Amino acid sequence: MASYRLLIKPSAVKEIEAIPRKDRERIAKRIQDLSQNPRPPGSEKLSGDEKYRVRQGWYRIVYSIDDQALEVLIVKVGHRREVYR
Repeated sequence: MASYRLLIKPSAVKEIEAIPRKDRERIAKRIQDLSQNPRPPGSEKLSGDEKYRVRQGWYRIVYSIDDQALEVLIVKVGHRREVYR
């Protein structure tokens, strides 16, 4: 399987920086794993958009996949109670 290029929106970078360090390291690892498998077990397609989400503890990573360009765009990262608003 080909490796996907990871792109992260500037707003998502700010959201990641606001997360506590121990959780941030796990989230960074999970994001890195998306470059090898953008649709891992446990990922779900969101009903309203062409976006997916993957869980990491109390946090959710929302992203879109472009299979033609082999890119994964991280759109939003946040606590589960706030990420879908």
